[in-house]
Amino acid sequence: MVVHHSATSVTMEVDPPRNANSPDDPKMANGSSENEKAEDSESSEDGPLDVGEHYLVRRYDDTWHPAEVLHTRFNDQEHHFEYYVHFEGYNRRLDQWVRRDRIMNSRFDISEKTWKQKDVNKISDLLNQSDRKITRNQKRRHDEINHVQMSYADMDPTTAALEKEHEAITKIKYINKVQLGKYEIDTWYFSPFPAEYQKESKIWICEYCLKYSKLEKSFKYHMSQCTWRQPPGVEVYHKGSLSIWEVNSSQHKMYCQNLCLLAKLFLDHKTLYFDVEPFLFYVLCEVDKVGAHLVGYFSKEKDSPDCNNVACILTMPPFQRQGYGKLLIAFSYELSKLEGLVASPEKPLSDLGKLSYRSYWSWVLLEILKNTCGSLSIKDLSGMTSITQTDIISTLQSMNMVKYWKGQHVICVTPKNVEQLVSSEQYKRPRFIIDANAIKWTPKKYNPRPGPSRHSRAQYLAS
Repeated sequence: MVVHHSATSVTMEVDPPRNANSPDDPKMANGSSENEKAEDSESSEDGPLDVGEHYLVRRYDDTWHPAEVLHTRFNDQEHHFEYYVHFEGYNRRLDQWVRRDRIMNSRFDISEKTWKQKDVNKISDLLNQSDRKITRNQKRRHDEINHVQMSYADMDPTTAALEKEHEAITKIKYINKVQLGKYEIDTWYFSPFPAEYQKESKIWICEYCLKYSKLEKSFKYHMSQCTWRQPPGVEVYHKGSLSIWEVNSSQHKMYCQNLCLLAKLFLDHKTLYFDVEPFLFYVLCEVDKVGAHLVGYFSKEKDSPDCNNVACILTMPPFQRQGYGKLLIAFSYELSKLEGLVASPEKPLSDLGKLSYRSYWSWVLLEILKNTCGSLSIKDLSGMTSITQTDIISTLQSMNMVKYWKGQHVICVTPKNVEQLVSSEQYKRPRFIIDANAIKWTPKKYNPRPGPSRHSRAQYLAS
């Protein structure tokens, strides 16, 4: 059985509204009638399109949206020409290869504001539905859920320059799909597989040893010979059908490199692919009678001078929105507790990562506040949870539970406030709770490598 997962259908724990950035009525997008659009679509095979130009493109949900053509190629596997497009106003994870018959012949004037008005109308609707102004947090949350790309104007000059350089290098996502076990998954971003794999629209990856193949025939032969049925390393957690393995990259370098290459297909800002030795990898699997099936992972530095307990974290798209991301986050903090450290994930967080971490932090803090009588300081909360005071303050601020008074942050909360938040859908109990008694792990000391610490500039994807 093959299960197909499209990037457009993979989101976070928060159920997103229907896409309001794409025109519901194609007529609104270009000012033409339905008949004109049908005629244009029917004649879309007439000629090649110009790279760098904008056209209306039909998305997988059958809506039409302005998109820039970034590249073109002939798909040898499916025997047709296709175009790589970026949908205006959307995160790059939604860039995709499309067939010619999904693109209209006539160019789209991107200077027109008609299509952009849909975004403005969505925010206006929020304002009209309530008597209060939309806050910056609400606007940020709206953008995160709806995959709205941050503009260069919203970044500081240094970040903007780095983003432009990064986008130029990783602009084209050549590998469009990956077969992993029974799942065929749409990829989100460029990953630096060897050059001969960059011409393939689909690759096959062994879910056990992570060896990759560009031909299905080669993949099937490998699967008939592969003896792996679980990750290498040591099993450090087992509860029910879930297991987590600790993989030391110094001992299993090839596996960790392949894991990073796979992860890069779903992470934008990740620069660690081959220099994996300073990191430990914690691989989460669902175990059945066949073997241990990859669900997700996180990596952490063996010796982090900044007390980061996560360098990179990913839940594979078929398993997102099912609680596995929060399980990985919770496990990283359990390790920090055993190490006696107050820690934080490496920044910056991606939009999806922010949602997951904020949801996890909120639930942990509310559980403590719900069962506490008397006073608690932010320092107390940090010591109890291993969450940094900075992360605690930002989380409490998002719930309007902290104020700055006489030069310090003070928790302002009543039992009624806590009860209202605990009962809301936004702060529901995670599906999986780490059983501390099932952890088989003790802290280890590693000799740091000479020279400056190596950090991956990783974005986080969890659910």
